[in-house]
Amino acid sequence: MNVLVDTSLWSLALRRNKDNLSPEELILLDALKKLIVETRAVIIGPIRQEILSGIPNPAQFKKLKELLRAFEDLPVSYIEYERASEFYNLCRSNGIQGSHIDFLICAVAEKYNLQIFTTDKDFRFYSKHIDISFYSPPGID
Repeated sequence: MNVLVDTSLWSLALRRNKDNLSPEELILLDALKKLIVETRAVIIGPIRQEILSGIPNPAQFKKLKELLRAFEDLPVSYIEYERASEFYNLCRSNGIQGSHIDFLICAVAEKYNLQIFTTDKDFRFYSKHIDISFYSPPGID
């Protein structure tokens, strides 16, 4: 099964100093590497945009952009955007707020039957009302 990797994991791998990672973060990083080697890690355009946003150094931006080009974006149509809006409205009516991109991730995961790999705790709140599943490597709760 392929895994939709959220911005939080890509940032951990591509923007953080490996010497400063906690033991849990190192496990997550190893799991991401394994998914990449197995060609199971997938991405969507809005995640790509989030990763690349906020990189002020043009050389670093170019390098990161080239690294990410190894991953083709999953197609996202108006259907997923509409579904994301439904998820947003459902969660909002239950007192849960989230970003539009988070709900788009949920809609894409639903369409393609993907697990979501994230460190963003908001997704746990969404899962109380949306049928999404998570990728959790061994050694991580």
